[in-house]
Amino acid sequence: MPIWLLVVLLGVVEGLTEYLPVSSTGHLILATELLGFKASDWEAFNVAIQPGAILAIVVLYWRTFRDVFIGLFRRDAGAWRFVRNLIVACLPAIILALLIGDYIESLLSNALVVAWALVVGGLAIFIVERLVRPRECGGVQNLTLRQSLTVGAIQCLAMIPGVSRSGATILGAMSIGVDRKTAAEFSFFLAMPTLSGATAYFLLKHHDRIAPGMYGNIALGAFVSFIVALVVVKVFVATISRFGFTPFAWYRIIAGGAALAWLAAR
Repeated sequence: MPIWLLVVLLGVVEGLTEYLPVSSTGHLILATELLGFKASDWEAFNVAIQPGAILAIVVLYWRTFRDVFIGLFRRDAGAWRFVRNLIVACLPAIILALLIGDYIESLLSNALVVAWALVVGGLAIFIVERLVRPRECGGVQNLTLRQSLTVGAIQCLAMIPGVSRSGATILGAMSIGVDRKTAAEFSFFLAMPTLSGATAYFLLKHHDRIAPGMYGNIALGAFVSFIVALVVVKVFVATISRFGFTPFAWYRIIAGGAALAWLAAR
């Protein structure tokens, strides 16, 4: 397979899965292995193309960010609470990454961990959907400090490849009473500082893993993920509003089961 085609396919996978509760990292690892390449060789690339998906949220929610930015200068309480909630929710991941970052990185090319995490995560979605009855919150700015910190702590589970950052944050928010729409948007907004920080940290630490000729491929992969994520986020919000998260639970269990069978037979 030509390298440019692999780059495009991985960009599509990143854009498709970054904001869905199915684990983008897990899918990138499995996709790389399925296409006949070593996941460890493409680990830095998979991290480096994440800014493309991040930019999609900036474009889709630019009015929200504009209003928050203006509100900060006008000393609007809602704008300050919005920023406070994002900062507080980021703290647990930052602390944990500093404490056990090296161990987390050792899991980033483990396809077996991904497969099991997909299955367990699917079961977790079924449980939350069946047992939890979220209440309308009215937006990210209305979350309490405790709710934000709790979601941030649950987000740390996504350091295990296959768990899904978006899935952990959305289900975590719903489990403490946050409505689906607010939970999803909080997950989207939280992705920006979390993924940006994680990407910058990883690339600064492992810049030697990126060959000079790889930057063009990274740009292409990031662009593809940006375009795909623009479409996916809109469809995702419409899907969960109508069907909830059950379709993603079934997908995770089927995909994880298929991956386990493939790994066992390989």
